Amino acid sequence: MKAMLLERIVSIADDPRPLTAAEVADPVPGPGDVLVAVSTCGVCHTELDEIEGRTPPLRLPVVPGHQVVGRVVSVGDDVRGVAVGERVGVAWIFSACGTCARCRAGLENLCVAFRATGRDAHGGYAELMTAPAAFVHSIPAAFDDVHAAPLLCAGAIGHRALALTGLHDGQRLGLTGFGASGHLVLELARACFPGSEIFVFARGRASRAFARELGADWVGGTEDAPPLPLHAIIDTTPAWTPVVAALAALEPGGRLVINAIRKESTDAARLAGLDYAEHLWMEKEIKSVANVTRDDVRSFLEVAARSGIRSEVRTYPLDQANRALVELRRGGGRGAKVLRIGSSHVTPGGGSPSTGLSRR
Repeated sequence: MKAMLLERIVSIADDPRPLTAAEVADPVPGPGDVLVAVSTCGVCHTELDEIEGRTPPLRLPVVPGHQVVGRVVSVGDDVRGVAVGERVGVAWIFSACGTCARCRAGLENLCVAFRATGRDAHGGYAELMTAPAAFVHSIPAAFDDVHAAPLLCAGAIGHRALALTGLHDGQRLGLTGFGASGHLVLELARACFPGSEIFVFARGRASRAFARELGADWVGGTEDAPPLPLHAIIDTTPAWTPVVAALAALEPGGRLVINAIRKESTDAARLAGLDYAEHLWMEKEIKSVANVTRDDVRSFLEVAARSGIRSEVRTYPLDQANRALVELRRGGGRGAKVLRIGSSHVTPGGGSPSTGLSRR
C-alpha cells in the first residue's frame, strides 16, 4: 500500500518535506481489530508536534494521521458490532486499558495506557490501517468522507473544550485562534448556547474574515481588548501570547481552557509578563484539555449531524501531505485540511497480524 512515513524528528522550518512517500506491506487485523480502507484523513497541528518532537512517537517510522474516515474491509477474530462494508472513523484515541480507575470513571483520555492514533500506532496517512473495533466510530450519513474527517479531532476536541468551560447560555465565550477546531466550536456554541455572544481573537486577516462570515459577534487581533470581559475563553493556538492576553480578557471567576497538546517555546518569554492582579486574581481559572474519549467523539458526531454543523475544508492528495503540513505551519488559512487518499474498495493483503512496517 501507499503511505506517508515519519522517519525522523525534524523542524519543518529546516525541512519542508518531513514525510517520506513509501510502498509498505498491507497491515492485517489481529484479534479484536478491523482493517479500514482509508478514504480521507484530516491534517492536524498535532502532526506538527509529532514531527518536530514536542510529542514524539514511541518509535519510528510511523504513519501519522488521526482524523481517519474509511470503510471496513476485513475484521479480526472476536470482533463484534462492526461489519465489513461499514463506514467508520478513527480518532486520536486509538485505545486505552479500560480497567484502571480513570477509565472506569469515564476519563479514558487520562489513562496511563492511552495510545494515540498516528503517534503510538500507525494512522491514516495511508491506504489501509488497522484499529481496535471498540475504538472506531460510525459516521452519520449527514457527512461525506471529506467533511467528516475534521469532526473526529478538531470537532471532538472542541466539543470537550466547550464542555470544560462550564459555560451557561447567555454568558460570553471567547475563541482565540480560529483554525480547524475554532470554526467548528463557533458553530457548536451557536447550537448549544444560542443566547451567548461569541468573540473571536485571530492573528490572520483571512481567519478574522472567516469568523465574521460564520457570525461571530466581535472579531479582533490576538491581543486586542474585547468590548466586554468574557466568562470563558478557549485557546486553540500553539503559542503563549494568546494565553496571557486571554487571562486579561476574562471576567472575575472566568475560565480559560487551553486546547493544545503542546505549546511551542518561540514566545515562552511572554509568560514572564504575567501580572497576578491583572491575569490571575479574582478566582480566574486555567484548565487544559487532554486527549478525547470515545464518548466525546460520538457525542459530537451526533450533535453535529443534528445541528447541521459543517466543517470548511481544503483537500490534498496523499502525496501532497508535506505541502498541507507546511501550509498548516504557516497558518492563516480557512477551516481544516484533509487528505483524499482512496476509495473504499481496496483489497487487503494476506499475511499474519503485525504492528510493524516493512517496505515492499
